[in-house]
Amino acid sequence: MKTFSTKLLLALITAACTMLVGNAHASTITLSTGFSGSGPLGTAAEYKSTVDAAIAIPTSGYGTTSLAVFDNVSNQAFFGSNSDIAYKYNVDFDVTASDAGLWHFRAGVDFGSGGAVFIDGVAIDTKSYDIWWNGAYSDPSQYFLFSAALGSGMHTLSIYGIEGCCDGASQAQFRAAGAETFTTFSTTDGATVPEPATLALFGLGLLGFGLGRKRKV
Repeated sequence: MKTFSTKLLLALITAACTMLVGNAHASTITLSTGFSGSGPLGTAAEYKSTVDAAIAIPTSGYGTTSLAVFDNVSNQAFFGSNSDIAYKYNVDFDVTASDAGLWHFRAGVDFGSGGAVFIDGVAIDTKSYDIWWNGAYSDPSQYFLFSAALGSGMHTLSIYGIEGCCDGASQAQFRAAGAETFTTFSTTDGATVPEPATLALFGLGLLGFGLGRKRKV
């Protein structure tokens, strides 16, 4: 009889562990800022180019960092400056096949000179006036609210904005297709990851099964 292939055993363990980990929505969030005294701009493309140009010039009081949670975020909290800020948020997130469909998003920001949002490089919304959500999603004119039909795979949400003074906190959330409530983007915003011990025991179980099969001739 054929012996149980070591390669096949490792493949089974990998596949089984992948199934146990599950399909996650865990997001990667990056904040980048630079100095800008710009006033309101007319188009999403102008916000993108103005912010990108500001970020490209290293300036004390601004910088780039990764965020664990997209909540209560401000430039002054990370880099010190609270005025003349060009903001760029990038959120990379995964949509599973079961969650593909119409996703809803909302982003509360403090952009005194307005801003714009993009999904996968496509402009979705632009507001060329003072946006200040002040921690409440009660007035849609004071935050970004938008939807996008998303297929399975990786996607990127980009938020650009310019703040002249006082640098209030920002937040961004999503509501996956079929979901009833919004969830704040974070590095654990939907992951279903088992304990390492569970994975280890499961792998040892498969290994024992493989060794048992290998002894039979």
